[in-house]
Amino acid sequence: MPVSDKHRIQTRELDTPPRLLLGPGPSNAHPRVLRALSNRQVGHLDPAFIELMNEVQTLLRYAWQTDNQVTIPVSGTGSAAMEAAVVNTVQPGDSVLVGCNGYFGERMVDMASRYGANVTRMEAPWGTAFDLETIRANMEACRPQVLGLVHAETSTGARQPLDGVRELCDEFDCLLLIDTVTSLGGVELLLDEWGVDAAYSGTQKCLSCPPGLGPLTLGSRVIERLNQRTTKVPNWYLDMSLVGKYWGSERTYHHTAPINMNYALREALRLIAEEGLEARWERHRRNAQLLWDGLAEMGLSCHVDASIRLPSLTTVRVPDGVDPGAVSRTLLSEYNIEIAGGLGELAGKVWRVGLMGFNSRPENVTLLLAALKDVLNR
Repeated sequence: MPVSDKHRIQTRELDTPPRLLLGPGPSNAHPRVLRALSNRQVGHLDPAFIELMNEVQTLLRYAWQTDNQVTIPVSGTGSAAMEAAVVNTVQPGDSVLVGCNGYFGERMVDMASRYGANVTRMEAPWGTAFDLETIRANMEACRPQVLGLVHAETSTGARQPLDGVRELCDEFDCLLLIDTVTSLGGVELLLDEWGVDAAYSGTQKCLSCPPGLGPLTLGSRVIERLNQRTTKVPNWYLDMSLVGKYWGSERTYHHTAPINMNYALREALRLIAEEGLEARWERHRRNAQLLWDGLAEMGLSCHVDASIRLPSLTTVRVPDGVDPGAVSRTLLSEYNIEIAGGLGELAGKVWRVGLMGFNSRPENVTLLLAALKDVLNR
């Protein structure tokens, strides 16, 4: 039988448009990160790569401000790190309390439920945060083994304060798991000081790295509980009792790590260390304030109160009578600027504007405000 040429298409060389990615992610990768990504490969157990793995882990600990031994980039996007955090902390029958004040709290509920947890939803309006009294009341009602909170809710642009949450978790003998996908590298994070037991993130937002790895950190309480499990972690690929041996001192083969993506992440984390966390957080805050002031001058308002508003992601309320999708499409087609619409309860009500990592620069704010003003004036 002859070979079929049905799917043998001739395509042109890839030439992507020069987009300015000011949506909720991915953000534009730093040029140095892209250069690192193109380095020649070595093996995933090569001594040179093992040295790089050690550097990535150390730099991730700096970015998160933690001494956790198990601090690694999961081979997968941020959602893989999210699932790894859940599956390694949650056991069948556990009581799990999840803060649902946006789309990604809902995703945490879904994941924990799939792994057999008894999940209690703690709800608040999208764009708000939970206070300690609300968290305590819910913990008293369900006595959770795990409390899941979204520190930086990508769907709303709200930041969840964590002061005092560790003390509540100690009182109820509860693990604290947080989502830092839109805060790592752009918003103040002090995991050890705040007593966080497990956290996850993505590379494609404030780290200014392409998507493909999911930073994950697990503290000693999580590891102790993981070692005491009577059943296997029900996800072989994300089982940290197995993956941890590859990233730990044993260097036991588990899977082939994405070599070049780790090159890119190392460079992204090097950039953070060069700039310094405090300077980086301040840069994100300063450029976000420039955006917020410019939006106010245009008569546009932000959805989230300034006291808990993320500097990395802003939800802008769509004015009455404006088609949010048409505005986004025009910005993309005429200005090569990407912003995104709302998710879930905020669909059609807000635009989501990201100023993350390399993209958090005043010239980008100025360009976006001018383009948005032009499009709205039509």
